[in-house]
Amino acid sequence: ALQTLAFEVLAKAPLSQAQAQTAMLAEAAGSHGMAGGQALDLAHVGDALSLNELERMHALKTGALIHAAVRLGAACGRALDQAQSDALDRYAAAVGLGFQIVDDVLDVEGTAHSLGKTAGKDAAQGKATYVSLLGLDAAKVRVAELRDEAHTALLAFGAGARRLNELADWIALRKN
Repeated sequence: ALQTLAFEVLAKAPLSQAQAQTAMLAEAAGSHGMAGGQALDLAHVGDALSLNELERMHALKTGALIHAAVRLGAACGRALDQAQSDALDRYAAAVGLGFQIVDDVLDVEGTAHSLGKTAGKDAAQGKATYVSLLGLDAAKVRVAELRDEAHTALLAFGAGARRLNELADWIALRKN
């Protein structure tokens, strides 16, 4: 329901801007984004993936949606120069990957009650995860590195990036 609401909100923007934003959201949700990443995830259950393959799959899934959310939010504000646009892309990539790694950590450390879903499901299904490839401690270190990368990407925005920095912190520290 929220996905269709997003299309509704975008459709009410000025036509040229709405078309570009709708295309961005459709790409993030479609075969070049979340749906494509999910298809890869399902196709590779039980397969040994490299870290690069896992990162690509997750960049398509959660990463594509977070990237679209950041870009669409930026489109509602003032015009950005190329350096600012690139900084937001780096931020979104770091936060998107961080979200997925935390999800993998929570699948190992969480409980069904705290997660609202069955814990340990990824391992039981033979899915490649950051924890299975890196180990639990290294996965947590990677999350901290990605949070730092997200903060660094936003330095040029100063205090104007406070909420985005808070989001990066929340994602890195979330417990569900």
